[in-house]
Amino acid sequence: MTSDRRRRAVVVGASVAGLLAARALSDTCDEVVVVDRDELVDGPGRRRGVPQGQHVHGILARGQQILEEYFPGVTGELEAAGAVVGDVSGDVRWIMDGVAMSKADSGLLAVSVSRPVLEAHVRRRVRALANVTFHDRTEAVGLTFDAWPRRVTGVRTVSRDHPDVVRVLPSDLVVDTMGRGSPVPRWLTDQGWPAVPEERTRIGLTYTTRHYREGVEPSPGDISVDIVATPDSPRGVICARIDGGRQVVTAYGILGDAAPTDPEGFLDFVKSVSSPEVYEAMVDAEPLDDPVSYRFPASLRRRYERMASLPEGLVAMGDSVCSFNPTYGQGMTVAALGALVLGEHTAGDGPPDPVAYFRDLARDAVDEAWRQALGNDLAFPDVEGVRTPEILADQEYIGRVLAAAQENGMVAAAYARVIGLVDRPEALRTPAVRAALKDE
Repeated sequence: MTSDRRRRAVVVGASVAGLLAARALSDTCDEVVVVDRDELVDGPGRRRGVPQGQHVHGILARGQQILEEYFPGVTGELEAAGAVVGDVSGDVRWIMDGVAMSKADSGLLAVSVSRPVLEAHVRRRVRALANVTFHDRTEAVGLTFDAWPRRVTGVRTVSRDHPDVVRVLPSDLVVDTMGRGSPVPRWLTDQGWPAVPEERTRIGLTYTTRHYREGVEPSPGDISVDIVATPDSPRGVICARIDGGRQVVTAYGILGDAAPTDPEGFLDFVKSVSSPEVYEAMVDAEPLDDPVSYRFPASLRRRYERMASLPEGLVAMGDSVCSFNPTYGQGMTVAALGALVLGEHTAGDGPPDPVAYFRDLARDAVDEAWRQALGNDLAFPDVEGVRTPEILADQEYIGRVLAAAQENGMVAAAYARVIGLVDRPEALRTPAVRAALKDE
């Protein structure tokens, strides 16, 4: 990329990560083209490319801040569309092993909204950018390279309207936001590049979700009730107020333990978790649909930052790089952090160095979220993985923090800020927090 405002970037994938990538690139590129195989309607709608879209979704506090930075006023727009807004610690009831965490305002916003409504609002704001265009109903089927092949020069696409015709979208930069199933690593090995190292943590998670008409609330006045799965109580349920005058209830289990999709079995599963609030509210509530399930076999991290070299003109972000256990709600926020890194690496003269980009992406967007997710997953004794001394020490300390948070709102708020990716983990080791731990 050259210093005289360069050219064309192609973003492959129009989910939240792709939309945020397009927004970041709109500041540094003459033209940004977003390619997606789905039909992208103007308003909210389920998309084939987002099979998890009807389940409970959350954007962490840092992600909400970045969305507001990129799209000023979007939080108010979502609230006007029916989203429920409050404090992530003061207006959410967190329950672990049957005991609720204490409440105190954290100063951070929680936005409870359905995935289709959130995505539609962000997509509308990106469409309004003068130098961004969308090619929907268009599938990326490969990359084009220069003769070496040391540089990616474009994306090979097929339109659903003309499936027998392959076209090439020339580009100065391709951004892969096709998600955990991205074919880009295979496309690279087909061109002779080494395989991208991968790490997987098999969690065997199944989400089962049903929507209800808003009525009796499990915790009146709160945005949501989150009964968290723990090693002692390895089933969880989330009940959140969302747009459309609805409550979404998502029940989950790990390692193959799944809430049934028949209505009676679903309620029985909800009844089996460590606290009764959600079951008692939903047992006589009016359902709006039947329960549906979504399976998530394993967290996946592609270690692009460990590659010695990569072709110029190609980067990735979002789930294409790291796909987390969704119960932690990290995906969209890590994508938002990745957009900031992408913007920094495309702001200067010359093409972005992919090796430097992926190292910064790991450090500034992925590492902390992955550390938290891995430590939480490996707390379940039957989940396979290496429990290093560092992981074990962190698990032990966080256990003490959570025990203190049951009685101390200051500790609960500090914990909310760390898992919201706003504060660094050191914020849980301040003198004030340490003084609140029961055995300090």
